[in-house]
Amino acid sequence: MSHRSARLTVFGRRLLVERVCSGRPVAHVAAEMGISRATAHKWMRRWRAEGEAGLQDRSSRPRTIPHRTEPEVEVRVCELRQTRKPGPARIGPILGMPASTVHRILTRHGLNRLAWLDRPTGEPVRRYERARPGELVHVDIKKLGNIPNGGGWRTVGRTADDRNRQATTTARKSSTPVIGDTYIHSAVDDHSRLAYSEVLADERKETAAAFWQRAHAFFTRHGITVERVLTDNGSCYKAYLWRDTLSAAGITHKRTRPYRPQTNGKVERFNRTLLDEWAYLRPYTSNDQRTAALTDFLHSYNHHRCHTALGGHPPISRANNATSQYT
Repeated sequence: MSHRSARLTVFGRRLLVERVCSGRPVAHVAAEMGISRATAHKWMRRWRAEGEAGLQDRSSRPRTIPHRTEPEVEVRVCELRQTRKPGPARIGPILGMPASTVHRILTRHGLNRLAWLDRPTGEPVRRYERARPGELVHVDIKKLGNIPNGGGWRTVGRTADDRNRQATTTARKSSTPVIGDTYIHSAVDDHSRLAYSEVLADERKETAAAFWQRAHAFFTRHGITVERVLTDNGSCYKAYLWRDTLSAAGITHKRTRPYRPQTNGKVERFNRTLLDEWAYLRPYTSNDQRTAALTDFLHSYNHHRCHTALGGHPPISRANNATSQYT
């Protein structure tokens, strides 16, 4: 690409060739265009040898780099970066190299920023996005502790939290434990990031299958035809009931490799957003109050919240039946 102060662009080079081919001296044309005679002759030689292709921009990278670091040393630098996560200032003394050289090696291999690496494995993060809505939907479950009436420890502190738990259990007078966990079942479309979630009492196969039927209806209402579903290796997703529920709708089921939540990263990232912008956004005085706030969060997430991966637009903007206004 030509820099902003370049005297010649591809159009200017064509103009140079046309004027020289019309019979005018190269020196005169070069003076008119504000370039040297050597530059004018260079582009004429390239045009005569290669035609139109010779007028295109070329990389300024040299064909050979005699003093470039040996491949074996570069491999060692990358191994240290990925296994121990040190920076150039620490890798340099270990290998007897300048930190600047180490930094160039890491940049060349895409390892210069830790944010670009998967922390557990040290491998570069490979991001993907399906081409159309419904091509792949991520499904996952997030477990949250219940909130006793009056508020949990985040609101009232540890001591008052214990009293609230005891009071809640006494008030209910039920054999079913009141203070336990709830399970947030979520489904996120890979292309549009449109999300559907429910707060349910467990993660059994019957609960998961019933949730998916409601989630499938939600995506259908938004003009999305689900083709594949991606889940982790939870027991409810290994059940025949889950498989048969998807098969009955003509949907393919895919599971991630064990201990590889990065593969299901769209819904894993959505779970983090759930915690930050809903579950822990403000103090709740009861579990019912937190559950009731989920509906407003989902509407805001799908219709109003800007998504960086979507160019600052909300997920609904990529749904098949999205309107011009995000309501």
